[in-house]
Amino acid sequence: MLIPTLIMGVIAMSLVILGYYRGDGEHMTGLKAASTMFLQILPLLLFAFIIAGMVPLLLPKEMLAKWIGSESGWRGIMVGSLAGGLAPGGPYVSLPIVAGLLKSGASIGTMVAFLTGWSIWAVGRLPMEIGILGWKFTLIRLASTLIFPPLAGMIAHYFFSNAKI
Repeated sequence: MLIPTLIMGVIAMSLVILGYYRGDGEHMTGLKAASTMFLQILPLLLFAFIIAGMVPLLLPKEMLAKWIGSESGWRGIMVGSLAGGLAPGGPYVSLPIVAGLLKSGASIGTMVAFLTGWSIWAVGRLPMEIGILGWKFTLIRLASTLIFPPLAGMIAHYFFSNAKI
């Protein structure tokens, strides 16, 4: 985490300095926009981290192992795919949850299926997609991508289940 944090810090500071030298207070406008976004996202982040910390503690380890652990096999991959597709919010919600579940013994395949379902199926995005692109296109897209979350989960399970995370 240190290297990505340092890289993002250098990029952020470089952009602030660039905005300062361009003049007209662009650096302050950018910093104000950043603080507004931060305040809007902060509650979501807080709740996502609480969920990520509490779910592994409160759910019995036997249940986690049965439904999303390495011995869950296809069932875990399908549960991960469906849960990911239904998961609300952006990466600020999903990534901490996946991190917490991985630490609790969730299988790599199940969590890859979760994140793939979250990014490809995104049920929460369907009303906007239907409204903008129409039913026909949305159904074609869903039918065309239906296999990918379980497939990604199976690939991760078979090739990387012994990888240390």
